[in-house]
Amino acid sequence: MNNRSTDQDIKSLLQKSPDKAVELLFQDYFAYVCTVVYQFIPNGQIAEDIAQDLFFDIWKKRKSIHFSGSVKAYLRRSAINRSMNYLRDKKPELFEEPIDQEDIAMPSVKPERLTETKELEAQIDAAILSLPERCRLIFSLSRFEDLTYKEIAHKLGISEKTVENQIVKALKLLRAKLGPYLSIILLIFPII
Repeated sequence: MNNRSTDQDIKSLLQKSPDKAVELLFQDYFAYVCTVVYQFIPNGQIAEDIAQDLFFDIWKKRKSIHFSGSVKAYLRRSAINRSMNYLRDKKPELFEEPIDQEDIAMPSVKPERLTETKELEAQIDAAILSLPERCRLIFSLSRFEDLTYKEIAHKLGISEKTVENQIVKALKLLRAKLGPYLSIILLIFPII
């Protein structure tokens, strides 16, 4: 499927045909969920396993699941929570296997645009992964889970000032790493 289904399409399809709705969710968002997980767990196989488990759980709950807000936000939050649970439970020391973007189903895009996008994504991912662990976690919760400083502070049991300081630190480090790409990134992702 070339175009993503809208939240309303998926929500109404869940009521009429839950199996088809979950299939559409998987087709539209599997690569996205893998990418979210990979930001926390830079191991392609583990990222895919966690994403598959997330969609399998949705499939098991397909007749009763209800998305109150954005489907993408729900999937992002679920992916982050599962990543944090994995890190808490497994605490892997090394992540050696890089994710192979070719193995993840991507929507059809012009080849030259896909190459540019992959290069830019690789630079952004590398910069985010290079952040100190706590700094990366706080930055990711802020930028990818859309939590406020207050919500992050509450979730992690730290002060809002600590959250603010870590975000400032993350932005400084990312600006330093992404300097040559900053003008392009600001056009696409006004997050830095």
